[in-house]
Amino acid sequence: MRIELINTGSELLLGFTVNAHLNYIARKLGEIGLRLERQVTVGDARAELHSCIAEALARCDAVIVTGGLGPTADDMTRDVVAELLGRKLVRDETVAAAIAERFKRRGIVGMPESVNVQSLVPVGARVLSNRKGTAPGLAIEHNDKLVVLLPGPPRELKPIFEEFVLPMLRQRHGVSAPFDCRTFKVVGLPESIVEEKVAPALADIRDVELGYCARPGEVEVRVISNLKSSADEAEKRIRGALGDHIFGTGEERLEEVVVRELIAARKTIVTAESCTGGMIANRITNVSGSSEVFLNGWVTYSNESKMNQLGVRAESLKQFGAVSEEVAREMAESARTRSGADFAISATGIAGPTGGTPEKPVGLVFIGMATLQRTVVQRHTLVFDRETFKFFVSQHALDMVRRELLGGRG
Repeated sequence: MRIELINTGSELLLGFTVNAHLNYIARKLGEIGLRLERQVTVGDARAELHSCIAEALARCDAVIVTGGLGPTADDMTRDVVAELLGRKLVRDETVAAAIAERFKRRGIVGMPESVNVQSLVPVGARVLSNRKGTAPGLAIEHNDKLVVLLPGPPRELKPIFEEFVLPMLRQRHGVSAPFDCRTFKVVGLPESIVEEKVAPALADIRDVELGYCARPGEVEVRVISNLKSSADEAEKRIRGALGDHIFGTGEERLEEVVVRELIAARKTIVTAESCTGGMIANRITNVSGSSEVFLNGWVTYSNESKMNQLGVRAESLKQFGAVSEEVAREMAESARTRSGADFAISATGIAGPTGGTPEKPVGLVFIGMATLQRTVVQRHTLVFDRETFKFFVSQHALDMVRRELLGGRG
């Protein structure tokens, strides 16, 4: 089955918005044994959008279009598709009522008339209910082809895609030979080293497609096979080659793994952060269920706050400096003692681009972890922009906790 994806929106081409739809939709299709043939991004230009959809319909069995279903002038996907397929747009009263009810629940008085354009539906289209927004998805059968229109915001698109589109594709075309796609999330190793370890281990396994993707602070290893036995063997060898550098699979995030393991171990955690400005705590608390394990966090950016809130000794700051192993150790130990938590993580460093010295260059960071049994401090030099630096520090910090929970001494 040939499927093409068209992502609309000038903000994607201008770089103001990251196009996350390709990654998500491609992965979800892969779960039912389907692959995208092609992906195109087009701006808010009527003629270009018309041309893209017409060309895709001439080539493939199904076209998925994201974005352009809203109430503003640059939202033209619905109109273009109706015109292209020769379908009249008619008002769907159920959709109109749902839009009005949503505005009422939010306490918004005087709903703009322009919003009602989202209740216009091409004749014969199936309405795909949107519980997270006002614009519904639409599915249209046309000359044995399927056209699916989805709202642009990911929080709206994803539930519609999983509830309606995936079952529709399964029912319509079935999957005679699904492929097995497995992704392993790796931390603590660069992409080149990951390949050195994995590629030789899988060299003699046929029917396996192997790929890598480097992301900030982690590497994804992906294997695809039409044979479950080959995928099983590949997974066994990958796990053997990478060991506890693998922190998860699929779309798991490191913070999700850490929170899950803390809950399972019935352990609690606190943070004491300087250079990361609360990012470690933010990542932990972004995970549902983190209230079971996260007690509190300190952001002690100045020397005074380190002393006043955490009890870091003035002598340590004077002798070793705020960015030092000694201060990171004191921050972690004091945070754990004051909170009574099982784990405390600290971070102090120089995010840059200014503030470095020959002895302590930009990118230098000390990450401390204190438990009842011991305190360890890691030193890293992470030369990135400030935001990336903070993420890498948080990644190292979370991995320290994960490894401790595994019983390691990394």
